[in-house]
Amino acid sequence: MTEVVAQLIDALGDAVSVDAAQLDAAQADKSGHRSGSSPLAIVTARSIDDVQATLRIATQTRTPVVTRGAGTGLAGGAIGGSGEIMLSTLAMDRVLEINGSDLLAVVEPGILNGHFNDILADQGLWFAPDPASKAISTVGGNIATNAGGLLCAKYGVTRDAVLGLKVVLPDGRLLTLGHRSVKGVTGLDLTALMVGSEGLLGVIVEATVRIRRAVPGTVATIAAFYPEVRDAAASSAAITAAGLQPAVIELIDPHVLRAIDAFHGSSLSQRGAAHLAVQFDGPGAEDDARRALEIVTRLGGDADLTTDRDEADELLAARRAAHGSLAALGTTLIEDVSVPRSALPDMFDAIADIEKRYGISIPTLAHAGDGNLHPNFIFDGPEVPDEIWDAAGELFTAALKLGGTLTGEHGIGVLKKRWLGDELGDDQLQLQRQIKQVFDPLGILNPGKVF
Repeated sequence: MTEVVAQLIDALGDAVSVDAAQLDAAQADKSGHRSGSSPLAIVTARSIDDVQATLRIATQTRTPVVTRGAGTGLAGGAIGGSGEIMLSTLAMDRVLEINGSDLLAVVEPGILNGHFNDILADQGLWFAPDPASKAISTVGGNIATNAGGLLCAKYGVTRDAVLGLKVVLPDGRLLTLGHRSVKGVTGLDLTALMVGSEGLLGVIVEATVRIRRAVPGTVATIAAFYPEVRDAAASSAAITAAGLQPAVIELIDPHVLRAIDAFHGSSLSQRGAAHLAVQFDGPGAEDDARRALEIVTRLGGDADLTTDRDEADELLAARRAAHGSLAALGTTLIEDVSVPRSALPDMFDAIADIEKRYGISIPTLAHAGDGNLHPNFIFDGPEVPDEIWDAAGELFTAALKLGGTLTGEHGIGVLKKRWLGDELGDDQLQLQRQIKQVFDPLGILNPGKVF
């Protein structure tokens, strides 16, 4: 037992584990990436005091710390390695307050997004951030990566739902950031800086978030199928260009449709090569859906419209099942680029070109309403082959040339850090490194990630 582990056990008792199976699991997340060796120990924090005690020991002993929630990340941002403390906030999973008058809630970071929404639903309320992994991902993890999801085109990403945070710094100090009021512009916005910071600046231990009242009225959903994926992308761009604002626009390409059919025994691909699901909610939903239906059919879609909520849930369940279907085909590198919505058809053309030149398939999903694509690279074995990285690099370059970004919601983690400078440029990259040093002068938080 190392001196660091002995100090942790002395301060935190049974919150500290050196169980080999648990340490092994902490070496990987849902990205498919795995570290070369296991961390020193896992601390399962149950309180803010536990987090502070862990970080004080880490600072005193100069020991790196990786913060982890449910381990559902897709960029390798919360995996532990040799000589590191894995700090889990998964057991900090309480809802501390629900305030229907002010439409806010206070939660601990370990609560699962879906479970939080189940609790809110009993009071006619909901939390808008809606990642496809909401049943298994934590609100703290959503905040750390600024997660998006199916509903963000209309209701925003996680940053738009965060009012305030409590954050523990590497030396154990507790910061209270943000506010409970609708407005608040005192000083620099450190709350927004923390959202999407991927565990580099501090440990999120509490969040004050915006919640919403349940949306009244009809939910109208279009299921459309197309002969080509570019046609589906063009329809999506045309819907938003027409001034319509769906709550959901999800696009599934031919490779993904076939994978879903194979895994679930469905027959979606028999109706078309590509699928577009478009959903409207709130007053006027059905009228807006009928206008969108006209656009869809004019651009070649074979489409149905339903106002039945169960049918709608079944349609979107296919989208949520996509990643599991692809994982059944082999090791999956799930990428995450975003482009302007009008550039979505061009991005699909770029993906098709890369597929042809490299002789590979790149199954792609898209939150088409905001131009966020999830191209998937599937291969055998634990290591990403060089040709896959080369193809991914070309895909990232294509997105940047179209005015897009390397990541819309998954984060940089370890998987994309080699391309970070391509988007940010040297000056901004250096400035971001300097910000990291202000919060974490010893460099012990999530080392080797992002930068």
